[in-house]
Amino acid sequence: IALTFWLQPDVSPGNCWPLQGHQGQVFIRLPARVHLTGVTVQYISKEVSPSGTVISAPRDVAVFGVDADGEEETLLGTFMYNVANEAIQTFPLKVQSTHRGKMPGSK
Repeated sequence: IALTFWLQPDVSPGNCWPLQGHQGQVFIRLPARVHLTGVTVQYISKEVSPSGTVISAPRDVAVFGVDADGEEETLLGTFMYNVANEAIQTFPLKVQSTHRGKMPGSK
């Protein structure tokens, strides 16, 4: 079973979900507890990019799971999206560590 959702309904080139600066965080609250086995990231190729580049593509990604109270975080995986590879890339997730506190980079 694959869980698929879009951060924004219009995923055509040029209609992205922009983040300001070089780092960003996305929090997705699901209606039920799930066991994630992988994350798929899709980014447009430079051939269809309105700017002709893909310099804004995500690169280093960390995926965390958060308990129901939003207090305990578990690192599920880290990966690097490579723009030289296919536009759609899937990365497996594994429980690597548990730590308390805020996610790295959060204020």
